[in-house]
Parts: sequence; structure tokens; C-alpha cells
Amino acid sequence: MRVLLTGVGGFIGSHVLSHILKTTDWEVVGVASWTHKGTPERIEEDENYQENKHRVTIITHDLSAPFTEQTKKRIGKVDYILNIASDSHVDRSIEEPVPFIQNNVNLVLTMLELAREVKAKIFLQFSTDEVYGAAPLGHNHKEWEAILPSNPYSASKASQEAIAVSYWRTYGVPVVITNTMNVFGERQDTEKFLAMCISNIDQGKEMTIHGNKDFIGSRYYIHARNVADALLHILKAEPTAYSDGGADRPDRYNIVGEKEINNLEMAGMIANIMEKPLKYELVDFHAGRPGHDRRYALDGTKLKEAGWSAPVSTYESLKTYINWTLENKNWI
Repeated sequence: MRVLLTGVGGFIGSHVLSHILKTTDWEVVGVASWTHKGTPERIEEDENYQENKHRVTIITHDLSAPFTEQTKKRIGKVDYILNIASDSHVDRSIEEPVPFIQNNVNLVLTMLELAREVKAKIFLQFSTDEVYGAAPLGHNHKEWEAILPSNPYSASKASQEAIAVSYWRTYGVPVVITNTMNVFGERQDTEKFLAMCISNIDQGKEMTIHGNKDFIGSRYYIHARNVADALLHILKAEPTAYSDGGADRPDRYNIVGEKEINNLEMAGMIANIMEKPLKYELVDFHAGRPGHDRRYALDGTKLKEAGWSAPVSTYESLKTYINWTLENKNWI
């Protein structure tokens, strides 16, 4: 098997690469621009890459532009396309929405045009819980509920999904969509909440927790390696094809952490594992700033019924992540 993996130098993409190399004998063609948030160190420092680099081809290309014919020849025949590349930070999307949205829309067009040519078995479009918007208390979004993005980032991901569905219907591209929320793990950028928590707690700094005493934002946190394991499980199934009078939408799966944890509880767990005090201030950030949602929640029943469960618990994953980060402080 040969896999084309975009965003290979990004946080999630690098974990997917590592997991593929550890658990399969597949060859991987990885694409990265190195001009966004991807870094070569995420790949080079990984032990699974070091032991299996002969199975990996890295191509430098900015996916906002089409592939050249020469690059297409380097990519060659692939069995699966995992389209993970995207700009992925809400605050940056709010500060500069136009280039943010343009990048994410253009890159999915580049990849879907390639998919039409190479005719892979599955085109997996990696997306986010945020396309559904805020989840009311007591409700977890199921696959194919109404799409109501709250900010330019989530709108760009919803746009990617819509374009992918159109290629599924019009051109027969074998699209599968996954929606995942609040991924954490080794080598994560410090703009993300958990990495920020580790850095602030380690330095004894006070940090901001968004919310008030009555309602603190919550998430279903999941480690990147568990996400990668779920993706490989999904690739085992034959994708649903579009047919008049039959299937009217492609396969879609929520990839969800095991339990809901509010952000103050998560910061407290991190501080306990680090055996350091948590200094924090509650700030009702969401009340005064549009585009940020207090609560996201997905229903993971469908993937569970398809036979997948996370190999490692949230707590054990968190402990491993924190200990690794404290031993590799250059990442915070």
C-alpha cells in the first residue's frame, strides 16, 4: 500500500505518519509546504521515522497551488489519500480571515483534483467538530447534523467538506469525512491549550481559563496517536459510492475522546501530573467576543459500533504527553 499524506510536518500529520510506520508496512508520500505550522523536526526526531525512513518520500509543495506534472510523477500511484493539511487556529483565522480561508479552500481543490487523476481507493478529508458550531448542554452532535460554523476557521473546514462532497457526487471521488475534536500530543504548538497549560504551569505563571463560575468551556480531548489509530480503522471499510436513488452522502465518522472534561478540570489534571500548583484566572472571554464557542461535543457512537476504541486512555495519554514534553522543553 502507498499512502499520500498531506500536512505531514504538522502536529497531527506527523503523528499519523509515525503510527502508519509503526503499525503497517505501507509506503508514505508526505507533502508539506514548511511555510505554515509544519516543521521538519516533527518528522526527523520521531523514532518510527528514523527506523523506517526508507519507506517515506517527503515532497515540498504549497497545496494552495496545483501540482506540477513533475510532482505528480514523483507522487505516483497511491492507494489512500489522507488530506490532513489545513491552517487550524481560531484566533489566527479571526485576525486574518481572507488568506486563512483561501488557503484551506485552495488546498482541498488541489487535492481533490489530484484524486480525480490517481483514483485512490479512499480520499479521507480530515475535518473538525467546529463545523457544527456550539453544542448546547446535554447534546452531542451526530454525523450529518446541521453545519453552523462560528468563525472563519470552522467555515473554511465546512467549505472543504462541501467541496469534497461535490467531488464525490460529480466525479465519483471516494470521499470519507472525519470530524475530530481537541487533539493533543507530543510536539504540539504552544498556541494550543494543553501545550500552553504545560508551559505556564512549568514556569509558575498565571494562566487564563475561559469561562465563569457557572459555565466553563469543555471538550472531549483525544491524543493524536488515538486519532491516527481511528483513521487506519476507517480505511479498512469500503467507502460508500454515490448513486441516484441510493446513497446521497459519503461516509462520515466522528472521532471522539472518551469523556467530556471542562478546561479548568483539564488544567488541574495537568498540574497534578506535574506536581505543581495551578495559578489561573477565570475570564468570561466568550461572552464578549464573537466567533468562539464555549462547548463542543461529538457523538462517537457510529465509530464505536464500527469496532473502534481508543488504544490508550485519555489520562495515560495525557501523562505520557506531559512527561515527554518536560523532557523535551524545546517544544514549549
